Amino acid sequence: MAQFTSSTSGLPEVRDVPRHVAIIMDGNGRWATSRLLPRVAGHARGVDAVRTIVEACARRGVEYLTLFAFSSENWRRPPDEVSVLMRLFMTALQRELAELTESGIRLRVVGELQAFEPRLRELIAKATARPVPEPRMTLTVAANYGGRWDILQAMRRLLIERPELAANPDRLEESCLEPYLAMAGTPEPDLFIRTGGEQRISNFLLWQLAYTELYFTDTYWPDFDAAALDAAFASYRSRERRFGRTSAQVAASA
Repeated sequence: MAQFTSSTSGLPEVRDVPRHVAIIMDGNGRWATSRLLPRVAGHARGVDAVRTIVEACARRGVEYLTLFAFSSENWRRPPDEVSVLMRLFMTALQRELAELTESGIRLRVVGELQAFEPRLRELIAKATARPVPEPRMTLTVAANYGGRWDILQAMRRLLIERPELAANPDRLEESCLEPYLAMAGTPEPDLFIRTGGEQRISNFLLWQLAYTELYFTDTYWPDFDAAALDAAFASYRSRERRFGRTSAQVAASA
């Protein structure tokens, strides 16, 4: 598994194009409501936006794209809406997998997947097992995922495999826990995007977003296209990524 520099233990490489982009795809329901359509129509249109942004990120040289598809809190939504989301997820896996593979895009799915019905789990396992010999981008879909769940499950797994740390907590370091996180083997996001006008991270990648640049837009997810992505990247390039240093230190290192 690849190892990457943690933003709190070292200085990750800074590029003009973010290496890893993480997105909360928000606003599907409001997009539909504003057009006097049922909320599910917005979710269906949102799948088209996913295809557009996956392709756009791959063309621009993004190496890792992580999409927050369904949070552990989304089970609180109306049951019929949850059911539609599950069906859309299954349909997208069946329809898009071959094209993703042909485009050199590797698929990962992270989250508490045991909560899903067996058919969906089977499709996820099949999709993520499909080999992509030389991937140009890794697409990670966070489904039934929560940042607090991620940290908790990682700690549980760590203590099961390394019980001596419970008696010697002073030996516990970041590097001990990181391999057990759902996003292990993936660099921390350089850029976080949330569409739909809300300005919060909503329990998404709590560990990994420590030094990520945050970008919020009022654009609803179904309307978020390649031009909107370029605007987010332009904002990212205007940021000074200091990682705890002063501006003078950043300038000197450049």
